[in-house]
Amino acid sequence: MKDYSLDYRRFVIGGVALLIVVIYTIRLFTLQITSDDYKKSADSNAFLKKIEYPSRGGIYDRNGKLLVYNQPAYDIMVVMNEAKDHLDTLDLCGALNITREDFDHRMETIKDRSKNPGYSRFTQQLFMSQLSEADFSVFQEKMFRFPGFYIQRRSIRQYRYPFAAHVLGDVAEVSPSDIEEDEYYQPGDYIGKLGVERSYEKQLRGEKGMQILLRDAHGRVQGRYQNGRFDRRAVAGKNLTLGLDADLQALGERLMEGKIGSIVAIEPKTGEVLCMVSSPSYDPRMMVGRQRSRSHRLLSQNVWKPLLNRSIMGQYPPGSTFKTTQGLTFMTEGIIHPTHTAYPCGHGFNYKGLHVGCHGHASPLPLVPALSTSCNGYFCWGLYYMIGAKNKYGSVQNAMNTWRDYMVSMGFGYKLGIDLPGEKRGLIPNAEFYDKAYKGSWNGLTIISIAIGQGEVNATPLQIANLGATIANRGWFITPHVVKRIQGEQLDTLYTHPRHTKASKASYDYVVQGMRASATGGTCHELAKYDFMACGKTGTAQNRGHDHSVFMGFAPMDNPKIAVAVYVENGGWGATYGVPIGGLIMEQYINGKLSEASQKKAEEFQHKHISYGSTSR
Repeated sequence: MKDYSLDYRRFVIGGVALLIVVIYTIRLFTLQITSDDYKKSADSNAFLKKIEYPSRGGIYDRNGKLLVYNQPAYDIMVVMNEAKDHLDTLDLCGALNITREDFDHRMETIKDRSKNPGYSRFTQQLFMSQLSEADFSVFQEKMFRFPGFYIQRRSIRQYRYPFAAHVLGDVAEVSPSDIEEDEYYQPGDYIGKLGVERSYEKQLRGEKGMQILLRDAHGRVQGRYQNGRFDRRAVAGKNLTLGLDADLQALGERLMEGKIGSIVAIEPKTGEVLCMVSSPSYDPRMMVGRQRSRSHRLLSQNVWKPLLNRSIMGQYPPGSTFKTTQGLTFMTEGIIHPTHTAYPCGHGFNYKGLHVGCHGHASPLPLVPALSTSCNGYFCWGLYYMIGAKNKYGSVQNAMNTWRDYMVSMGFGYKLGIDLPGEKRGLIPNAEFYDKAYKGSWNGLTIISIAIGQGEVNATPLQIANLGATIANRGWFITPHVVKRIQGEQLDTLYTHPRHTKASKASYDYVVQGMRASATGGTCHELAKYDFMACGKTGTAQNRGHDHSVFMGFAPMDNPKIAVAVYVENGGWGATYGVPIGGLIMEQYINGKLSEASQKKAEEFQHKHISYGSTSR
């Protein structure tokens, strides 16, 4: 009788054997074809791939003064697969002047893929960055004792002057998110974090090179693989020339000492930023090397927020500087005639129990003297008649959106697009905004304060300076930008093509007359002393505490070279801080220096501090 159990066992044994063969086949295929672990291990024994880091591009001011340059530094790298168990850890710690706990922490951090997503035990990983020359010399003498540890020559940024921190920015070690976003970077690399260093990172960083070195069985370097045939040379980063004038920037920061606010100056015909001051500021040299983390923490904890670039992030009521936009809009829309339309001002705008105050001056008056004296009544009446012109617009909503379109065309309500990170947009309300706020029941009286740059209107100092440049150009501007020139590369067309506003050329001519009249005998009369024809407009922006002092102007009148905005928090009248500071900025740039009398005034304002108490800004 046939024993079927034997046949069954034979099939089972055969199946098990076949399964084992299949498993081994799959494993061999994985090891030899799909996995590169052994290849990496073999390559790591035979080759040492040494990255060559490029020199980061330098940064210069518009006159060729070097602002930012490179200084040698040294990193300690480790290949974990080569760092043997018998490594004399205490000797290594002594050579690097670190503790055993610090050593263990660094090694664990390297292997932590959540913090170091590009980790491989076969490639060089950053162990310690930015050694000084002295520490580097000590370690280099003993490096032969520490297998798996190498020296990588790098460079760190140095900032020549103690100013322009918000414009220049700084460089720091890449974060895990930086590595995930761009495969160019690996742990230990540096990247621009703020300012121009961030905006132009790809131009400044250059391209890494690589040397492939051949090693013997003991790990000793024998020379270049195939005489360097497969090496790749590093390509230096591109130099940047800024529109910034270093002397003007230095003066601006002096004038803003002890004050909170901003100065922005622009060259009207090019849109180049001549100076950008945000106060309080800090010395950019604090953010260099291994001290950066501590310095950044201290600055971020400071209640006066020195890291905040108020020039592009501060959103303020523009105050009476905004009256120029209203004159341009009302005249272009036919709401006013510059010489025939005169509105009353009985110490302000008075209608149906609503009162918007104003200082004493002649009344009634037309556009040019209304700008010269900064009359609130005139511009409130203009807005009231525009919003109420149903025969022209059909509804208050259409009138409001027409007004909004003029403001947007002049550079308000949206980001201008400056080549710096973090710009804010400010606020220009539209009909939908007020419909939501007042449930559809509102009119010109409801929103009258926007006519004089108060209420819901907010702008950055950059936008106010750009308004000055637009008036100087009689109706057009080029998007403000910090970088004037990139080595071997063209600027983005955003920074070369003009943008035209909705207001007419004729309306700009009258507004210029008004701003010139303000400088010769109006609220900016201090500008009359200069030997160039300056035009200006003051602003006193209302605030819960003391009012903000604001100024916007340009010079010379018929061949404008500079437009400037000054914003001093709690500085009071525009003529108190805004006008004198703006005048000194204009004089320095146009004449190349300050007169003896102006030097004394600059020293006076440098030491003229405003008390802000302890309130966090």
